Amino acid sequence: MRRIVYAGTAFYTGDALAEALLEYSRALARHGIADTVMVPGRTGQGEVGDVEVLIGPASQIVSEPADLIGPDIEDEELVAHLRRLTAQLAPGKPEEEATAADDERQGQEQPS
Repeated sequence: MRRIVYAGTAFYTGDALAEALLEYSRALARHGIADTVMVPGRTGQGEVGDVEVLIGPASQIVSEPADLIGPDIEDEELVAHLRRLTAQLAPGKPEEEATAADDERQGQEQPS
């Protein structure tokens, strides 16, 4: 479980969700754009629900480990979605580098 501190408030969410949220936020910041994401979380009072988070270049998000009693908050579909969005924003490899890597992998697959 992770405690996310953002814009003067905090909520708790699962490890995978926190990691995906921060990675997506970093990717958005590299491109100078923002997005709003609904993240399942738990408040300090124990209420569970979606937390709307605006992330982008000016976001100052802190994620720290937290020991809470209760089940970890998970949403594999959202984690996969955030990872896809992050991948779409990732810088592409130069074509020559990608071709060289493909050639190298093919060479390793052939018996010596």
